[in-house]
Amino acid sequence: MTERDHVDEEHLTVTGRHRHSQPPGVSVTDDVIIVVTQAFGPKGDNVVGVSDVEFDGNPAVTLKVRWDGGEELVHLSPIHGDKRKQGGDNIEVGTKVEVLCPVSNEPLPELGAVEDGSDATYHLLYLTPKLERGRSVAISNVWGHYHSRIVDEDELISYWTANHPDL
Repeated sequence: MTERDHVDEEHLTVTGRHRHSQPPGVSVTDDVIIVVTQAFGPKGDNVVGVSDVEFDGNPAVTLKVRWDGGEELVHLSPIHGDKRKQGGDNIEVGTKVEVLCPVSNEPLPELGAVEDGSDATYHLLYLTPKLERGRSVAISNVWGHYHSRIVDEDELISYWTANHPDL
């Protein structure tokens, strides 16, 4: 099994001009694997590595989710396009959840609607402690809706990398 076996390449999208640079908080490997190495909640708390959970040796992105049936920590793979997670086993697919920082307990800021007819909304984790919307990870608030985006300098890097295998 390779590192890419867990990546949902059908939904992996990357755009941008990032041939030789790597945005803060993101590692792009030679074989086009995008790994979030740091991500910050609305008060500047890093949510990567706050638990012992790892995916392929990479510390998990930990979030708190709240829904009508409860609240718990969920550990997401930091590998973009990877659907693996730990936690949330009792949440029904399609449930809208509130997404919070596990450190400050503050809700993640809303970015806007996911434009796919799903009624999902994107919520932001920032890639730098400066908390800039132009450098962020956007995460859906509907459980089981695996749509996320990584943005650097206001460009989507998730589509571009997949279409430039020669780098």
